[in-house]
Amino acid sequence: FLKTNYMSEQKKVFKPFIAPEENVKELTVKSILVGSLFGVIFGAATVYLALKAGLTVSASIPIAVIAITLGRKFLKTTILENNIIQTTGSAGESIAAGVAFTLPGFLFLSSPDSAEYFNYLTILILAIIGGLLGTLLMIPLRKALIVNEHENLPYPEGTACGDVLKAGEKGGDFAKTAFWGLGVAFAYAILQKVFHVIAETPYYATKQINKFFPSAKVSGEITPEYMGVGYIIGPKIAGVLVAGSVLSWMVFIPLLSTLVPADVIAAQLVKLGYLMDLAKPGGKGGWDPVTHQFNDYSAAIYYAYIRQVGAGAVTAGGIITLIKTIPTIVKSIKGSFASLQSSKDPSAAAELRTEKDLSLKVVGFGSLALVALIAVLPQVPGDSILQKLLIGVLVILFGALFVTVSSRIVGLIGSSNNPISGMTIATVMGTSLIFLSVGWTGQSFEPLVLVVGGMICIAAANAGATSQDLKSGYIVGATPRNQQIALFVGAIVSSIVIGLTVKFLDRPTTEMMQQGIQHAIGSDKYPAPQATLMATLIKGILSQNLDWQYVVVGVFLAITMELCGIKSLSFAIGVYLPLATTLPIFIGGAIRGIVEAKDKKANKPAVNAEEEDLSKGSLFATGLVAGGAVAGVLIAFATGTSAGEKFLASISLEEGIVHSVSQNGYFLIGTLFFAAMGAILYKVATKKADA
Repeated sequence: FLKTNYMSEQKKVFKPFIAPEENVKELTVKSILVGSLFGVIFGAATVYLALKAGLTVSASIPIAVIAITLGRKFLKTTILENNIIQTTGSAGESIAAGVAFTLPGFLFLSSPDSAEYFNYLTILILAIIGGLLGTLLMIPLRKALIVNEHENLPYPEGTACGDVLKAGEKGGDFAKTAFWGLGVAFAYAILQKVFHVIAETPYYATKQINKFFPSAKVSGEITPEYMGVGYIIGPKIAGVLVAGSVLSWMVFIPLLSTLVPADVIAAQLVKLGYLMDLAKPGGKGGWDPVTHQFNDYSAAIYYAYIRQVGAGAVTAGGIITLIKTIPTIVKSIKGSFASLQSSKDPSAAAELRTEKDLSLKVVGFGSLALVALIAVLPQVPGDSILQKLLIGVLVILFGALFVTVSSRIVGLIGSSNNPISGMTIATVMGTSLIFLSVGWTGQSFEPLVLVVGGMICIAAANAGATSQDLKSGYIVGATPRNQQIALFVGAIVSSIVIGLTVKFLDRPTTEMMQQGIQHAIGSDKYPAPQATLMATLIKGILSQNLDWQYVVVGVFLAITMELCGIKSLSFAIGVYLPLATTLPIFIGGAIRGIVEAKDKKANKPAVNAEEEDLSKGSLFATGLVAGGAVAGVLIAFATGTSAGEKFLASISLEEGIVHSVSQNGYFLIGTLFFAAMGAILYKVATKKADA
């Protein structure tokens, strides 16, 4: 009995890859610089992807894969330096997601003056404060969640990343597949977005006069990043996502186009600000005041009604997801208090290199400093120090809650499933209700609510990524203090470029300016679904004038999905997003489903999430996402200048191809290219069977 008990105790002692007693190069200038570079690249790519599709994917694993390859061949880095590289780089991806999901909301608030806060300095300041807050508040939680809960909280991406780093140290060529995907995506993106050989969004639409199925539209933005995202999230989530869009575009829109007169739709667009006046042509769907018809009924109905239904569904889906995690929240808060109490008792373990965190004084004084910055900086919205101090206090209070919640949730289900939207919606609604209770109503207070929601979204997203990084560090034997410093550096450096990227992507093209569109964000090019939702909620609650009839329909749509046993948030995002976005994502997910079905038929043993992340298919898909998104950002930067826009227009082959083979022929060529890319993904994913 004693022997068995002793052995079970031995099993509980975790041994990191690098022992605490070993001194290995870790926080070096080389690792910080390379990590910052990756933070900049993946941060910019994430902004692009989040604004277009409202989705992001974890950057830690691809950064670790590339760091190992570069380290082995050129940089001669140690495993702990590679860990610092991925830690520093991953901060950029998470902060970019938080920024893109909320801060463009300044453009959609009631007062046109609110758009003035959507400037580079304000974005930079809010991104840095939110990013630093997420890392700061994770410092006292590390021991409770990462160390004490090592057996209970797997932190899937963090564990996978730690496994990648260990495998790289032992030998193993992961990066070739990821780079191959990146190259395919880059070449495809150049053919599509520079030379326009590949159509960007092929579509088929029925006319309004169609008696059987009026104004139905099937379209797909056939980009490599969407196919990659679909493969990564898998067939189940991708299927639920596209189902929401099918309901919107194949059910609601044809039905409403039959029941609602064009003049009523146009009046609703005027009310929402999508159309200047009933007497003026243009707006969403191309209103013609002479014929009282739309050029594109599906687009008109989508903006007039469907987006509001989708907003209600996403709100309900986010809150339902949050309610489901209440037991986790309570357990996490209890664990945090226990951790703070135990940290007051010095022990030998606390002196080990692998247990050295930044001091709790850094957390306390750092949090106070952030509140002070919010209060004094003129770039932060607010008419008085009192208003800004309240914002600062709310940010710390909501931050302390949702950073804890975020870390615990990603520990169980991974960063990709973290309900950041739900936490941000809860913050926005809570802040709005606090403002109503003290009499702060009206348009001037809308930006203040968005600031609180934005910083919490950034902090919660960064806390989730920080948790995964600390888990990787725990596995490989990193020094927590060094990782925390690297995360601070990564947050600041990546925020500098994230702000620039957001502003560049917001620049309208010449065609947009001719249509009177002043901002590319919020247009069909970059819909920014989450940011639009946040602005809709803030405006509706503070003015007490929300179109509740559409929102409530969306709420019960989400409840219906939950009653059917379907995760409502994924379905709701599909309802909100265009079918053009979710259909190519579904195709990527379907390819993954076919690969898994083939493996099952061949009686291959099932693999866990960590092993799947390291499979050839997942690595190639990661390359597709990174390559397509980075190419998209670079091309967006090129079109940001009038000279660049003219040059790209001069080398476009679209007009010549359409003239030769017709519009439908051009769409068919694009579809064939997309199918070829899907075939390559399938071949790469199944190649392991021949190895």
